[in-house]
Amino acid sequence: MVEELLRRAETYIPEDYDPNLYKIRHSAAHIMAQAVVERFPEAKPTIGPPIEDRFYYDFEMSSPPHEEDLSWIEDRMRAIIKERHRFEIREVALDEARALFADNPYKLELIEELAAQDGDTPLTVYQQGPFVDLCRGPHVPHTGYLKPNGVKLLSIAGAYWRGDAEKAQLIRIYGTAWKNRTQLQEYLDRLEQARARDHRVLGKKLELFMFSEKVGPGLPLWLPAGTTLRETLVNFLREEQLRRGYEPVITPHIGHLDLYRTSGHYPYYSESQFPPMHSHGMDGYLLKPMNCPHHIQIYAHKRRSYRELPVKLAEFGQVYRYEQTGELGGLTRVRGFTVDDAHIFCRHDQVEEEIWDSVDLALQVLGALDFKDYSVQLSLRDPSNHERYTGAVEVWEAAEDSMRKVVNKMNLDVREELGEAAFYGPKIDFMVRDALGRQWQLGTVQLDYNLPERFDLWYTGADDERHRPAMIHRAPFGSMERFIGVLIEHCAGVFPLWLAPEQVRVMSISERFADYAGDVHAGLQEEGLRTTLDVRSEKIGYKIREAELLKVPYMVVLGAREAEGKTITVRARSGENLGGMTLDSFLDSIQNDRSPIMRRDLVRVPKE
Repeated sequence: MVEELLRRAETYIPEDYDPNLYKIRHSAAHIMAQAVVERFPEAKPTIGPPIEDRFYYDFEMSSPPHEEDLSWIEDRMRAIIKERHRFEIREVALDEARALFADNPYKLELIEELAAQDGDTPLTVYQQGPFVDLCRGPHVPHTGYLKPNGVKLLSIAGAYWRGDAEKAQLIRIYGTAWKNRTQLQEYLDRLEQARARDHRVLGKKLELFMFSEKVGPGLPLWLPAGTTLRETLVNFLREEQLRRGYEPVITPHIGHLDLYRTSGHYPYYSESQFPPMHSHGMDGYLLKPMNCPHHIQIYAHKRRSYRELPVKLAEFGQVYRYEQTGELGGLTRVRGFTVDDAHIFCRHDQVEEEIWDSVDLALQVLGALDFKDYSVQLSLRDPSNHERYTGAVEVWEAAEDSMRKVVNKMNLDVREELGEAAFYGPKIDFMVRDALGRQWQLGTVQLDYNLPERFDLWYTGADDERHRPAMIHRAPFGSMERFIGVLIEHCAGVFPLWLAPEQVRVMSISERFADYAGDVHAGLQEEGLRTTLDVRSEKIGYKIREAELLKVPYMVVLGAREAEGKTITVRARSGENLGGMTLDSFLDSIQNDRSPIMRRDLVRVPKE
């Protein structure tokens, strides 16, 4: 019986998780819970799963642990590891489970939920030493399988029970566990690098963006430097879109609720949407959660012929989602954000070509911004739960087949994920690893046969009959806010020259050379460079240091020798002194870096 329970427990390990690390971290969470309860006997453990490189456990506690408490808990965890308690699994009937956790309402809620799902099926509990927990596993055989120097507590945070802001506020303790001290130290080093690259910290230091409680949480304010960065990205993509036949459109920030009912976004996304307006004659209006229903109205405003297709409508459109306060995080999780949205309305015989072009554009964007380590995920519906999706099964199968054909023809390394599709169609997601090895879902290409049906879209075919177009949703950046947050951390704020908000800073050694510095500054501006002039009476070392902290790519230093010879001395942000040269020589040397490199070899198989 025990062998069967252990075998079943192994099936709960996620496919993309190292089984040994999963069991080590799951066991560490139980060990931490035991130590917490010993320190705080009134604490009520709730749930404690492994996540990515860490684990956590949520507790109901009267107040958060102090630093000395965490130190005690960590020391006690190491002692429990050395005590080599066995992780013993056993089945318990529902009544026995209720009795075991009679003083813990959170465990009782889980028990009743499992009872409703599985009837009288026995539950499993794990016990190590005196600590018993409701758990399906799996765990290591005994606590001694962990290394005392391989575990570390990381932080404390608040959390709501079951992620619901209407429910109890809990205390969440995060930790990490590895196979040995070397792996743990490597992870802690990565965390330190991540802190140094944190876009929230760099955003403040580089004066890119800010948040104001008076404006509201999750609503970023872009400062001048950040706006320049953002607009440079927008212009870069806009130019490429125009080259590929896209037409720009602009849509309002709100729309009538009926629009989103027809599309299915309401009530499908109702939990993450701001509530509808009900005042000043605006009953039934909603802050725009998606751009696609608006673009559909633009497509449908006049008759379309097969000769016009594809129609490609593109917008950098602001949308709004009501994220829970505890889930907000800098630019990567906000309530108001801009999507580089485009919607392609095409004939069915054009679908594969347009998917190809959309994937190609996403790869061009990643390449131009030096994201080299990425994978492609084909997100499909869960065939066992089709009620989650809109549209007939045969329509979904056709859409998934078209997506699969394109990525196969392009020879892309694709991983298929069931259950990850949008509610209206399958999608190709670009999973990008940044400089610290963290994975992010950025760009996306989605194929949709369902919204054209829901909105009764059509075009006149060569046979003079009405035909239903296909629709492709496409966003190479995805959320501009999230993309920029990831980009800041990926390059640690050291942006390539073409993207840097400030490209050159011209500085004089003393005020005597302010006129010459002004001439050089004007010459750089005439060449289209984003440059600032610093002729303050500060020491030149101070000026250079200030520019280096702002990660300005080039500093032009001007003194008597430069003024007399009509030359400049150039210093790179790395600290390298590039020496004296003429202004024209400097401009020639940076010419290739002033524009993004749009590589044309990213797609490895030529289009047929």
